[in-house]
Amino acid sequence: MGFDWRKVLAVFLVVLAVSMAGCIGTSTSSSTKPTSSSPAVTSSTASQGYITVTDMLGRTVKVPANVSRVVAVGPGALRILVYLNATKDVVGIEEFEKRFPYGRPYILAHPELLKLPVIGPGGPGKLPNMEALIKVHPQVIFMVFVSRQTADEVQEKTGIPVVVLSYGTLKNFTDPVFFKSLLLAGKILGKEKRAEEVIKFIEEQQSYLENLTKGLKSPRVYVGGIGFKGAHGITSTFTDYAPFTVLHLDNIAANLKSTNYGWVQVDKEWLLKENPDYIFIDEGGLKIILDDYKSNPDFYNSLKAVKEGHVYGVLPYNFYNTNIGIAIADAYYIGKVIYPERFKDIDPVEKANEIFTFLVGKPVYGELAKEFGGFGKIDLASGNVTYGLPTNP
Repeated sequence: MGFDWRKVLAVFLVVLAVSMAGCIGTSTSSSTKPTSSSPAVTSSTASQGYITVTDMLGRTVKVPANVSRVVAVGPGALRILVYLNATKDVVGIEEFEKRFPYGRPYILAHPELLKLPVIGPGGPGKLPNMEALIKVHPQVIFMVFVSRQTADEVQEKTGIPVVVLSYGTLKNFTDPVFFKSLLLAGKILGKEKRAEEVIKFIEEQQSYLENLTKGLKSPRVYVGGIGFKGAHGITSTFTDYAPFTVLHLDNIAANLKSTNYGWVQVDKEWLLKENPDYIFIDEGGLKIILDDYKSNPDFYNSLKAVKEGHVYGVLPYNFYNTNIGIAIADAYYIGKVIYPERFKDIDPVEKANEIFTFLVGKPVYGELAKEFGGFGKIDLASGNVTYGLPTNP
């Protein structure tokens, strides 16, 4: 019997093909290995390979090299993806976004997101639905405000890489932790250039505001009604309210101690004692404040700012994490109120729409103003508002 070289060659080619397939980036760590209930890695994804990233908790995560299907979980996660122009990659959203589709520029600018499947309840401290996550087949889950243990648990139960992002402390607009999160998400989504553009834009806004107000003598100011895990009244404020910080304003709450990212609840007696020259009301809490005024007008009418007509409304600063675009827009309006000569060439409404257009793609100030009142003086005795932040999201 003669030696059959054709059979040998055929076996050799099969062995070679198998060995080459094993070299393409398909291996995963034990924490990312699909569970029996999760979808298997598709051949197309496997053939694209993987990249290894370090998330904001210091976790090492393997993600596909080419990502086109993602979800965002937790307060502010979806906002980051919209800033990166990655809305077309989002395949599911939280129920929170559908229940409260107002007050957040990223949703107002992209109502198409509200048509996506629900992946969980959303809201502070609430985990996604694992089965719903698996059903929409994301390649990456972006999460915020979760522990390492929770991130690992979601990753193990779904078999889908979990990358944790963060907003940092946002004592001003240029928080390095937030910027790192933008760059990380940008790298994963192939949006690195856009991430760099967003960072540059925010840095330029802050630099302009800081330089315009540097060295000026500030009146004593206060902001009340800021949301934090729900709506609050006049006594809700921030020790590190970013618009005040970048404008070099004398925030009367700056020296108070906070264990909640700068958020504090002050006493009304303290507010009367400090008696600021100007009060700004975050309109996310304006509905509560107007109701409170009806019950206790004497308190409000005893405040210097109320008596002198120096009470002004600003758009909601904190609604499902910090609305950075709104915070920058608010800073321009606040600057216009406090230093009208320095800001004489600036129209806060036009500036707000410029900011929103760059960050989320549409000039949505008008919609926000219809919902909450927008920039302007507030008369507590006759004021009204269409929306308020949810008190228990």
